[in-house]
Amino acid sequence: MKKSNLIFIAAIAVCLAVLVGAAGIAKQNTGAMHSSADYSTNVSGNKQAGFLANTEKAGGSKVYFTTDISAKGLLTVYKALQVEVSGKTAIKLHMGEPGNQNYLRPELLKDLVAEVNGSFTDSNTYYGGRRTNTAGHLAAAKEHGFTYAPVDILDANGETRLPIKNGKHLQEARMGSGVMNYDWIISVAHFKGHSQAGFGGTFKNLAIGIATPAGKGIIHGGSLMSAGGDSFHERIIEYNMALMDAKPGRILYINVLNNLSVDCDCSARAPLATLADIGIMASLDPVALEKASLDQIYASPANERRQLVERIESRNGIHQIIYAERMGLGSQEYELIKF
Repeated sequence: MKKSNLIFIAAIAVCLAVLVGAAGIAKQNTGAMHSSADYSTNVSGNKQAGFLANTEKAGGSKVYFTTDISAKGLLTVYKALQVEVSGKTAIKLHMGEPGNQNYLRPELLKDLVAEVNGSFTDSNTYYGGRRTNTAGHLAAAKEHGFTYAPVDILDANGETRLPIKNGKHLQEARMGSGVMNYDWIISVAHFKGHSQAGFGGTFKNLAIGIATPAGKGIIHGGSLMSAGGDSFHERIIEYNMALMDAKPGRILYINVLNNLSVDCDCSARAPLATLADIGIMASLDPVALEKASLDQIYASPANERRQLVERIESRNGIHQIIYAERMGLGSQEYELIKF
């Protein structure tokens, strides 16, 4: 065989090796960060990006919905749950990082707080900033107008460790010890995008929101830089499992779908929403509530929802809901009851 032919064959072999190697890397990256097609396939088998199968079904878990984003509207969906709340009640919400402009405004919660005589609650942050300590956190809450009811930073006096039964990743949840002082928890979550979870709603509000800074670090896998992926979603859900076991039947779930930014209220530089406000939802089933909230996003005009959907799908955010249902926290099937 001529030398020139040998060189040609060798060159082809090198090219094939490079292509095979690139394919292997692409496959690894697909496993680490799900594409839109993977996201859609996980849910419905449909490979169309930007598609999510709606799971609304008569006889499913009841989800109450109003487009009235006001104190009156919030109280309406709360009362629709027909649960008698008594004793000491925590209103768990994010009161906003200084500089953030998308957080839930205090006037939205005024009627609910008066109805249940509740306290605003949250835990200190893991990522730094002014809310990393109790004094700074209280000052930020005051600046944002949360002044008409007590503000309780749940880890101000340390942590409690709640057992996680049958967890895939974790055996205990490190929560602010103050959470055990309450008879009831009403989660009022601002539903929006999130840089690592894809979206943040009820599950993130209760898990990362009540976890101590050390607990938040565990959920994040030990580093904010390394956080993300399905294991991150699953640790969020396992913290919810611990809390639900500690407060059986004493947690109510509300999502507010307004100021639908792609980023969390933890960000001082979160962009404004490109998607119009949708409404307020409440349920006794957190899985149904989260899924119904996602379905409302996907039912919005394509040009408005594009940025938020891309954020959700690129982080495989639906996995929170899939894993929560698998672990027995509720059902994706829901019946939407509108006011």
